[in-house]
Amino acid sequence: MSLNIANLIIQIPVLLFALTIHEYAHGRAALWQGDTTAQRMGRLTLNPLPHIDIIGAIFLLLFHFGWAKPVPVNPGNFKNVKQGIIIMALMGPLANIFTAFIAGSCIRFLPIPWEVCQLILLYSLYINLGLGLFNLLPLPPLDGSHILENMLSPSSAEKYRTIGRYGPFILLGIMILDSYAHTGILSSILTGPIHLLAHFFAGI
Repeated sequence: MSLNIANLIIQIPVLLFALTIHEYAHGRAALWQGDTTAQRMGRLTLNPLPHIDIIGAIFLLLFHFGWAKPVPVNPGNFKNVKQGIIIMALMGPLANIFTAFIAGSCIRFLPIPWEVCQLILLYSLYINLGLGLFNLLPLPPLDGSHILENMLSPSSAEKYRTIGRYGPFILLGIMILDSYAHTGILSSILTGPIHLLAHFFAGI
């Protein structure tokens, strides 16, 4: 039990940072393209408190996966709306993958004498890879759905939005099945890419 508590003490701050850097990257990408909404609302910050979502925190406790409060964005302020949405949506997962790369590089190249530091880097590697790749799945409301929708033709995008209305319910169902029925749907999709990138970044 003490080991589990000790792991949680490390995992929770790492996960909060991963969620925060993800949302910050969305807001920063929007600002680069002319939208100041996140900045004006105090959400362009690396402080995790403004990004915490209560329901996402509950899901974190129940299903071991949660989310942060989405950064407010007004795509109407982008010079090129479709391109802007793609860049903005992509930046969140890329920020997590880059953070995983930094953690992996530290594991690979730096002598880490303390076990707690090793655990922090290891959790940072895997949590950021998991969060980044998970959000690239093309299922609403994940970032991948916004990327795909804005790459499609107008008619295809309309059909995708119609189907996408059921996306959150499908995602919730998958998470419940994975947590309680041990179906392993998400792990079958994500485990391979996560381990491949972890090996590439950290050599493990």
